[in-house]
Amino acid sequence: MSLYGVMRTGVSGMAAQSTKLATVADNIANANTNGYKRAQAEFSSLILPSEAGSYTSGGVTPNIRYAISQQGSLQYTTSSTDLAVQGRGFFVVSDPAGSPVLTRAGSFVKNDQGELVNAGGFRLMGVPIEDGVMGPLPANDMATLVPVTLDQMALEATPSSLARFAANLPANAPDGTTVQSSLVAYDQVGNRKIINLTFVNLTPDALPRAPGEWEVQVSGDATGGPFTLAFGPDGQLAPITPFDIELIQAPANQAVQLDLNGTTQVAAAYQVTRAVVDGNAPSAVRDVSIGADGTVYAIMEDGTRKAAYRIPLADVPSPDRLKPLPGNVYAASMESGDVRIGLAETGGLGSVVAGAVEQSNVDMAAELTAMIESQRSYTANSKSFQTGSDLLELLVNLKR
Repeated sequence: MSLYGVMRTGVSGMAAQSTKLATVADNIANANTNGYKRAQAEFSSLILPSEAGSYTSGGVTPNIRYAISQQGSLQYTTSSTDLAVQGRGFFVVSDPAGSPVLTRAGSFVKNDQGELVNAGGFRLMGVPIEDGVMGPLPANDMATLVPVTLDQMALEATPSSLARFAANLPANAPDGTTVQSSLVAYDQVGNRKIINLTFVNLTPDALPRAPGEWEVQVSGDATGGPFTLAFGPDGQLAPITPFDIELIQAPANQAVQLDLNGTTQVAAAYQVTRAVVDGNAPSAVRDVSIGADGTVYAIMEDGTRKAAYRIPLADVPSPDRLKPLPGNVYAASMESGDVRIGLAETGGLGSVVAGAVEQSNVDMAAELTAMIESQRSYTANSKSFQTGSDLLELLVNLKR
């Protein structure tokens, strides 16, 4: 063993402890960074071949590992756009250049363009939902996702296409009895349209039809019919195909289907049991609600709720081998495996928790303990270097 080897080994040990101290410093500095995953230096020995009767000192090599798969505790907030992942998975975000990356930092706020961005300036990506239908979600391609933009959901009118109505028509009502209800629908630009439904108990003398039949007349801002409802001996209505009616508007009427399934004729008073019409008037977004499955709902000023986006989650076979990037984000690497994209609460992926953020998984007590250990190990390695240096100086001075 040469004295130079002793000194090189001491330098190797000091360099390794310096690396460990660097990870400890980073962990302490980011102890309050949402979604931060602690780094840890692990050492492996560097052994050099030696001959009998002598020993050649080697050194130590530091390897950095990240506890990305270890979840931090959740801290609940008052913001509906603060998001956390409970379980496996990452949010897909993009940088200003549009490159998709992964993160667990979900403190999102709306920027000047209405996009949801986190503290690192990365935009939350999702799949748009149009007319209740979610767009395609390839399992291996993040480039098809679009930024979740809240401003695009404002002041949009959805025309009505289906009206569902059901009621009980009194079985003991005299022939010719009429009852009426109204529904509100919306045209292409969001104008309110009133659909009046008048139910007339058919008189067998005037209309020789079987008992248990009522006529449905459509009026108001709609046209269509009349239609006939035929009830069975038990007062139930056999399943029927929705009737076609039209909302009166320029330049052309708007088609709407009228579904009266569920209507009954029993010995009770007239009572509406269902009255639902799709569509909505233009309305600004008052709030945002995000479900555990990642569905983003826009809460309009008029109280209606509209599904606008679906936030997917991404995962890799080995999350701890992801490549950390500035901004508390991660990119896939050869060691981590390829990215797989799916929907929350499916395929082993976790759920989305709204109104919460994931804290860092840094244990401050453990980091301070590691700092003391590393400091003492650094001092011990410096002593090895100093001893080797002193012996080398003594050897040089033998010639004097």
